[in-house]
Amino acid sequence: MAVKQKNSVAWFVWFLASFFYAYQYILRVLPNIMMPDIMQKYHIDAGVFGQYSGLYYLGYAGMHIPLGLLLDKYGPKKILPICMILTVIGIIPMLASDVWIYPVLGRFLIGIGSSAAILGVFKVIRMTFSEQRFTRMLGFSVTIGLLGAIYGGQPINYMLNTFGYETVLKIIATLGVVLACITYWVVPAITTATESTPAWQDIRSVLTNKKVLTICLLAGMMVGPLEGFADVWGKQYLMTAYGLSDALAATMPSLIFLGMCVGSTAMSLFAEKTKAYFEIIIVSALGMGGIFSILLLGYFSVTYMSVAFGLVGVLCAYQILAIYKASTYVSERLVSLTTAIANMIIMTFGYVFHSIIGKVINLFWDNAYYNSKPLYSVESFTFGLSIIPIGLILAATGFTIFFLKDKQQTVCKSEATAL
Repeated sequence: MAVKQKNSVAWFVWFLASFFYAYQYILRVLPNIMMPDIMQKYHIDAGVFGQYSGLYYLGYAGMHIPLGLLLDKYGPKKILPICMILTVIGIIPMLASDVWIYPVLGRFLIGIGSSAAILGVFKVIRMTFSEQRFTRMLGFSVTIGLLGAIYGGQPINYMLNTFGYETVLKIIATLGVVLACITYWVVPAITTATESTPAWQDIRSVLTNKKVLTICLLAGMMVGPLEGFADVWGKQYLMTAYGLSDALAATMPSLIFLGMCVGSTAMSLFAEKTKAYFEIIIVSALGMGGIFSILLLGYFSVTYMSVAFGLVGVLCAYQILAIYKASTYVSERLVSLTTAIANMIIMTFGYVFHSIIGKVINLFWDNAYYNSKPLYSVESFTFGLSIIPIGLILAATGFTIFFLKDKQQTVCKSEATAL
C-alpha cells in the first residue's frame, strides 16, 4: 500500500523527481545550442547530426515500458538514481573522446535515462500525494520540466560562450551526480502492494488496436515544431534565415516551451469543458502548419515571430489530448498501458523528424565551410524544415478523416441501440 509521507518529505521527493524532468529537458535541447561545436569537433554534416540528435528519442521511447515495469517493481529510490547516472555517463564521451561512435552511444544513453524522468514523476506523485491531487501536481511537474527546456536556451548558450562547452558539460554532469546522490538518500524505500504488470498479450492488444495506432501515428506527425524545430534546428535556422544574433536565436525557440507551459493546462481544461478533443487537435495541426509555412517563407518580424512561437507552444499541448483520446478506445484495465505506449510511439517520431530534416539539409548543401564548420544556406534549411508543415497538414487531414468516420460509427451504434 502506498504510504503517504510527511508533508515536507513528500514535497521534497516530488521536487527531486520534477527537477530530474527539467534536467533531462536541458540535455534534450542541448544539441540546439552546441551544434556548431559538435560539427566542428567531430567533422560531421547535418545528416549525421540529425541522426545523432534523434537517437535521444529512440532511447527514450524504447525503454518507456521496461522502465515503467522496473519502477513498479523496485520503486523510484533505486531506479531514478540509476537513470540519472545513465544520463551523466551519456555526457562523458563529449568530454573524453574524439571518436564519434562514443558520443552517439552517449546520446542514446541519455535518452534511456531520461525516459525515467516523467515515469518517475508519475510514480512519486502517486506514492506521496492523494489521488485527488494527482492532476494538479503533474501540471506543476510539467511546468518545471518546460522551464528546464527554456533554461536550455539562452542561459546555457550564454554559459557556453562565456566558459566553453567543456566546462558547461562538466557542470551539467556534476549536477546530475549530485541529483542522483540526493535522490537515493532522500526518497524513501516504500513497500507497495504487488501490482499486476501488463502481460505481453495486453501489450499486443494495444499495439494491434487500429484506432489507438492511428491516433498515435497521426499525433507523431505533429511533433515537428517541438521535437524537430525547438529541440535542435531552431537556433541555426533563425541565425541563417532571419539574421538573428546568437543570443536572440537561442532565446526564440524557448518561447515554444513557454507557450506549452500555458497550453498544457489551458488546452486540457478547454477540451474537458467542450469535449471537442479531435476538433482542437485538428485546429492545432492547421494552426502550427500555417505558422511554420509563413516562417519558412521568411515573412515574420521578430515581434510577430515571438507571438507565433508562443502560440505554437500552446498548440503543442495537443499531445495531451491525443494521448487521452487514444486511451478511450481500450478497456479501463488497459488505460495506463495505452497511455505509456501512446507516449512511446509519439516520441519515436522525434528521431524520424531529426533524421529527415538533417538528411534533406545535407542534400541541398553546396559543401561550403566556414572556420572548419559546414555552412548551410537558407534554402537548405528551408527545404529540410519544410517536412514540419507537411507533416502537420497530413496529420490534420488524417485526423479529420478519422474523426468523421468515428463520429459516423458512433451515430450508427446509437441508432442500432435505439432500435
